[in-house]
Amino acid sequence: MSSENVEKEDPELIGMSLYEQLVDCVEDDASLLPELVMKLRDADVSGQFLASSARYLCAVDRERFEPWIVPLVEGTIEKDRERRYISSLLEAIWGTDYAERVEELNRIDNNFRRIYKRIHPGEGM
Repeated sequence: MSSENVEKEDPELIGMSLYEQLVDCVEDDASLLPELVMKLRDADVSGQFLASSARYLCAVDRERFEPWIVPLVEGTIEKDRERRYISSLLEAIWGTDYAERVEELNRIDNNFRRIYKRIHPGEGM
């Protein structure tokens, strides 16, 4: 079986390949980001690579990559039904002090609110 056929069949390999391409394009040609983010949203079945990509772009330059961070976070929320990856976004995207700013962040950021509600379902907001 060729590696091309394996990639077509294995979502993990596709996700990893797209994540690697995203990392490479940030350094080389960021104009490819919209296409890679769209492909990653389609290919990532668990949210793992979407979350990793959002964390990576935020760590590199949150302001510059904000237009792509938002859809990556939204995709993670949609795909990560088991809540394995979304919790890592809280600190990575909204800062180490996010817990002290829950009320404010819930009010101003829908993605934060959606993640926080899924991670802490019993807490009143």
